[in-house]
Amino acid sequence: MAKAPPIKHQCRECEAICQGWYGKCPSCHAWGTIEEVAATPDAKPGRITLSKSGSGAGGPTPLSLADQLAPVARVECGIHEVDRVLGGGLVGGSVILVGGPPGIGKSTLMLQVSARLARNVGTVLYASGEESIGQISSRARRLGTEPERLLVLADTHVEGIVRAAEKIGDALACVVVDSIQTVYSVAHDGLPGNASQIRAVSAQLIGFAKSNNIPVILVGHVTKDGQLAGPKLLEHMVDVVLSFEGDEERATRLLRATKNRFGSTMELGVFEMTGTGLSEVSNPSEAFLAERPEGSPGSCVTASLEGTRPLLLEVQALLAKSCGGSPRRTCVGVDSTRLAMLMAVLDRHGEVFALDQDVFVNVAGGMRLFEPAADLAVLLAVASSHLRKPLARDCVVIGEVGLTGEIRQATRLEPIGEGRARG
Repeated sequence: MAKAPPIKHQCRECEAICQGWYGKCPSCHAWGTIEEVAATPDAKPGRITLSKSGSGAGGPTPLSLADQLAPVARVECGIHEVDRVLGGGLVGGSVILVGGPPGIGKSTLMLQVSARLARNVGTVLYASGEESIGQISSRARRLGTEPERLLVLADTHVEGIVRAAEKIGDALACVVVDSIQTVYSVAHDGLPGNASQIRAVSAQLIGFAKSNNIPVILVGHVTKDGQLAGPKLLEHMVDVVLSFEGDEERATRLLRATKNRFGSTMELGVFEMTGTGLSEVSNPSEAFLAERPEGSPGSCVTASLEGTRPLLLEVQALLAKSCGGSPRRTCVGVDSTRLAMLMAVLDRHGEVFALDQDVFVNVAGGMRLFEPAADLAVLLAVASSHLRKPLARDCVVIGEVGLTGEIRQATRLEPIGEGRARG
């Protein structure tokens, strides 16, 4: 006996697929438009399609001819710090995931990126599942970014977002979805934000990006331990993963790439949160050293290389008499295990006896220094605080310290020297 074809419920007005029959369409809110239709065998809304045909009917392509058939061109978004981290701009058909803690400014950054793209490149669809159109408009007026080609959509249905993007056609330059955890697919069970819904939603958005050669930017939430919420598969599926970091008590914001299929993951973008949005910091070294006290013991300047950008950072140390049996080693921005090793070297080879002291080390500006080239700066800052003798103000210290007390040369010193000469 032949098997009956599967049945699905679809709205005849907006063509949205529903889990069952409804009097009112949950997508376009029209009444009496839900109908039973036979599901086609190739209707797989949870699958990723890499081309409009979706079947690879053209067969394999020689790699030498791939650029001629589909050249990969970058589009600058207009914000230099974002373009730097991306490796030169947005790649057509790429999917970018931007994560960060709540309140750090992810939505503000995405709205500013969308406005720049709409002003310089083409139409941008900004789809929000967290704010109404009025709220987005109010924030855009505060930021001073209201270009005509920036289209705003308040929708939590991924089918509606994809359908709105397809209607724009060739004029579409980018799609921004804020956030991936609030969007769901009506063709899959589960609440928005669970593992199955995130997989289904991301699959449809990735399929749209690849088949139409349109970049898609997804905003993601993070958990308490700083990991992106949802299945780890999401990070594997996308092309670029950006981390937007910062301290709520400081105005500095840092943009890093933890995954980038089209560029380096070592670049760093620096922003400052102001009353009118995020502003780029073109010279981060000047900002990090602006409030450095003069003639103060326990302060040392070192250089760190973030991709192609050299940064001058201040390492601060404070030693105090320990009141307990075990002295404390408190570090912010520095590896505490590395500090314990440097304290032992300082005691054995430097004849600075401070192992019985509480040691506090901090990298000013909320930056992190985990490279061995910062060893000498940490060691000198500790020694300066213990001996209460300040270091020269114009001194920049770079070097790795070994267990036998030797100072090893740091790698990649040429870009640091060139950056200081330009500065």
